[in-house]
Amino acid sequence: MSADGALVEYLLRLGDDRLVLGHRLSEWCGYAPILEEELALGNVALDFLGQATALLDLAGRVEGRSRTADDLAYFREAVEFRNSLLVERPNGDFACTIARQFLFDAYDVPLATALRGSRNDALARLAAKAAVESVYHLRHSREWVLRLGDGTEESHRRIERAFSDLWTYTAELFCADSVDESLVATGVGVNPATLREPWQATVSATLSEAGIALCGDSTPPLVGGRHGRHSEHLGRMLAEMQIVARSFPGAHW
Repeated sequence: MSADGALVEYLLRLGDDRLVLGHRLSEWCGYAPILEEELALGNVALDFLGQATALLDLAGRVEGRSRTADDLAYFREAVEFRNSLLVERPNGDFACTIARQFLFDAYDVPLATALRGSRNDALARLAAKAAVESVYHLRHSREWVLRLGDGTEESHRRIERAFSDLWTYTAELFCADSVDESLVATGVGVNPATLREPWQATVSATLSEAGIALCGDSTPPLVGGRHGRHSEHLGRMLAEMQIVARSFPGAHW
């Protein structure tokens, strides 16, 4: 794979994580437990959509095939998406959404912080803005983990079960392959394996404070999203997300 090809693949992974998770959060519009939380989730979703748009736009420019961020968002099939399996998981109940968000936020903070030092100036600028937003995202999801874990017996049961169900999808966030190795060698990307330690520290401290039993590693990790091997959930989500653009190709609004 060429240097530009590896960079495009890397940018798609970053952009798709945020596009898919942002859409998942937007599905809470009208359904969140309280109005303030509906606004909060909507704002986080907008942050991710803005990050995704910028990353996919950059991927299109590096690719050189005249594909825009909208083209990459709305006119790729599920097998062409490079998001992690964690972010495409269905929302479930509110505890499940919070657990998924917290696990991603704890990974996103050290990732965005490290990418600020990328030798690709455009990526470094995007990471500088995302790093600020990621801190607020983590603060929000962490506070909810503590609230649910230290709340009622029912809220504790639900958030603990959510972490148990989602834990097997987290290993993929830290798996490095030839794309990562190529970009790490040139100082453009970050080795995802180096993010596991700060992620684990944040997760372990928060779950301990919330009184949530730490998840074990007995369940085999589920991976494949980075290489286009997704669950059926992504296809269903994309069918809804892409229907307007595909029904009226070339339309502008």
